[in-house]
Amino acid sequence: MKEVKHLRIRKKPNVKEKLLDFSDIVINIDIERFESYKGQWRNMFAENSSIDKKLFVELGTGKGDFISQLAEINPDIYFVGLEMEATVVYAAARKIREKGLKNVRLIVFDINDIDKIFAENEIDRIYINFCDPWPKKRHAKRRLTHNRFLEKYRYLLKSNGEIQFKTDNRGLFDFSLEQFEIANLKVSEITYDLHLNEPVDNIQTEYEKKFSAQNVPICRCVLQF
Repeated sequence: MKEVKHLRIRKKPNVKEKLLDFSDIVINIDIERFESYKGQWRNMFAENSSIDKKLFVELGTGKGDFISQLAEINPDIYFVGLEMEATVVYAAARKIREKGLKNVRLIVFDINDIDKIFAENEIDRIYINFCDPWPKKRHAKRRLTHNRFLEKYRYLLKSNGEIQFKTDNRGLFDFSLEQFEIANLKVSEITYDLHLNEPVDNIQTEYEKKFSAQNVPICRCVLQF
């Protein structure tokens, strides 16, 4: 699997303290109370909360270009973004604050533990955008499209829930398609060059813009559970 270099993150000093100014957007997960978050995410949206609204989750939110644009054009959907790097969560939180969005919450969180904070059948859709390809074979289980993660997603997604997956890494995409077949998932909208005939509703992430500018083909597919 070919390794493609991604954007480097310059860590911001005192970022955890700075995130305290965004407590209305960034949720500070208490690791001692993981279970208390399950089934409660729709209640995180204050006066706008509704058990009837859909909940979409992005794995690896980065600097928030994607989730902020998506939330802006879908104000009746709740969005939760998971990201391990506090520095990029800070950048994403600033974008969300600038747009005045009330339907987005962010978490500095390890995706490996996603099943500890969401309940069974709680999520309507998951976005996986340009995740780390972990190109070495011995690291295959760390890929977010490995079957061990797919089983977690199956538990968390509602019936007929879906995953939308995009990557610039063809090796990861081919590996993922094999994993989706092993997991007996329905795969649709497969493309190996998304921007060749780019859908009008496609929202580009920071990585997508960078790699598209370098003429790197973007692969995409949709999974139904």
